[in-house]
Amino acid sequence: MRTTERTGQERARQIAAAADRYRATSDERTAAERQMDAGVPFPDSRQALAARATRLLDRHAVPAAMAVEAVRAEPLTAPDAYERILGVSKELQAWSFLPRGARAARTVARISVRENGRELPLGTGFLVSPSLLMTNHHVLTDADAARQCFVEFDAQVTVDNTPQPATRLELAPDAFFVADERLDFALVLVAPAPGGRPPGETFGWNRLSAQPGKLVIGEPVNVIGHPMGRLKEIAVRDNMLQVRLDDFLHYKTDTEPGNSGSPVFNDQWEVVALHHSGVPRTDDQGRVLRGDGQVWQPGDGDDAIDWVSNEGVRVSSILRHLAQLPPDARSGPLADMGTESGLGPGLTESAAPAPTPATAVPPPAARTTVTHTGLRARDGAFGGERHLVFLHGRSQEGKDPENLRREWTGGLNQGLVRAGLPPVDPADAWFPYYGDRLVQALPAHEAVPRVTEATILSPAEAVAPSSPTARAVYEEMIGEAADRWNVPRERLPDAERLTLGDIVGGLHRQLGWLAARSDLDAWTIALILHDVAAYLDDGHVRDAVLDAVLETLPEDGEVVLVSHSLGTVVGMDLTTRLSPALRTIHLTTAGSPLGLDSVYKRLLIGGPKRPDVVTDWLNAWNPSDAVAIGCPLADEWAGTVTDVAVINARDRAHNIAEYLSHPEVAGEIGTRLGLG
Repeated sequence: MRTTERTGQERARQIAAAADRYRATSDERTAAERQMDAGVPFPDSRQALAARATRLLDRHAVPAAMAVEAVRAEPLTAPDAYERILGVSKELQAWSFLPRGARAARTVARISVRENGRELPLGTGFLVSPSLLMTNHHVLTDADAARQCFVEFDAQVTVDNTPQPATRLELAPDAFFVADERLDFALVLVAPAPGGRPPGETFGWNRLSAQPGKLVIGEPVNVIGHPMGRLKEIAVRDNMLQVRLDDFLHYKTDTEPGNSGSPVFNDQWEVVALHHSGVPRTDDQGRVLRGDGQVWQPGDGDDAIDWVSNEGVRVSSILRHLAQLPPDARSGPLADMGTESGLGPGLTESAAPAPTPATAVPPPAARTTVTHTGLRARDGAFGGERHLVFLHGRSQEGKDPENLRREWTGGLNQGLVRAGLPPVDPADAWFPYYGDRLVQALPAHEAVPRVTEATILSPAEAVAPSSPTARAVYEEMIGEAADRWNVPRERLPDAERLTLGDIVGGLHRQLGWLAARSDLDAWTIALILHDVAAYLDDGHVRDAVLDAVLETLPEDGEVVLVSHSLGTVVGMDLTTRLSPALRTIHLTTAGSPLGLDSVYKRLLIGGPKRPDVVTDWLNAWNPSDAVAIGCPLADEWAGTVTDVAVINARDRAHNIAEYLSHPEVAGEIGTRLGLG
């Protein structure tokens, strides 16, 4: 059977199922409509309204000052206050609404199939990781169908309404393909562009979130796709969430058959659903009706159907399904889908968690059971007198140190080639590994919770250390970082504070401010600072990490030490415990929190002073990396430190390979190794 025929049959089944669900929810829809007619703008539960308002304020979609202004005029119950905040979000969009929408649109591609010598448009897809494309199962029914298809990015018109040249890429289902018929989704790997660059690095990608609070009944949605195979179009008018089911959403918006596989966005351009079907009006016998009330016949065409709504698959349901896949399936491309997906490094579990009530805190992440050890460099590397040492950061538990060493070396070699220097062999680098030891040293109650939809806490609270002293360090770091990025200080009258509760203040507001102004999401920032706080506060954790590193270090000669993130803190402490035969340290730090007073005052060296054993120090930082918010370091640290500001790719602000790929960073490392 041809791909287009299978797609048509699968689509017909999905339309029928959507119509059944629409009929079954008529009472809920009618009740919501009556409430809206009575003046209730968002007829949803109090819990849903609270989660939505919290997310809006956390991410600064509604400025806290504007939210306070909306509720200060009169005493309000909590639901009324939430509705006021939601009303501000719905009616007033920041200028960034348009460029953010344009950025989101670049992630959307047209899917076409090669069939009988022709190229036929089949549907829409969108990137959800640097390399993964999401669409409907009824668009790509299996890997065989995907092999016959290709995607086109930027298939759209320019600002002058002239067609823009599209970028065509092939699908790679043999490398990765997963789909589910009931939830009508498919995930497939997109082959890299010429030069090996993942498509997400060019077109961007959407971070899917398992967290609640992305949409409530009565809010608008926006759909971007390729209806009927046309150039890219967007539906942003007369659109509203009508009904929320366990796995599906019903909403009003203008879509057509080619929109199958389109992303459904909220006004903050977060993906809330995967569009998969229009909902036709049906009679008592379940037969599809035309606009004139007559029973629709296949020969009438889709335009004759009386479409009454649209249905999308909830993103949270898709993520829950993916979380139940075997661990080996989750350790591949799914691990690159972002922290809030619940599938990324440090957040996956060996087995899917048991369902938890909406008010429960999710179970802690599974502990590492196998302890990996570090890797020595081969004898004679760099003449035997110089040693290249990589010192990694957090979230490396359970990973293969050899793969990590190759990743670091790959980034460094990109930068070396750009700097006109020869590349290095991964086997020539020392790779001390403490990832497993760090997780094992943390007390059980310090385990970072899994990110699931059951989590109602903000990222700041969900990963905050349980130890009072470690939590104090954690809060101090977040507060100091937010101050350095000029978080607004808004004092609310007591009555307003009681009305809004924690929504417009506290730790999560500071973390949200950091996330909104950086290229890192709140979960990533919170997780990194959690481990830095645990390391600095707990002597047992610190000793376990340092002992693990010291097991895999050269004993003499000169060391070119390249450290990242938490590893920069560990590396600075390490200078107090090195063998006296190690004569010189050439230090490179990247993505470092060492500029924060809350960090450097707790180091074993006793403060911001360069250790005597460190002869020169290069610090690479990215202005949109919230972990490096204390940089540049020269103003705080005594002695000589050379700060180099680099611009990392979007979605890779804190990535070590991205840092090392810059020629000004790699070139300095290469010179110290004697490559130049």
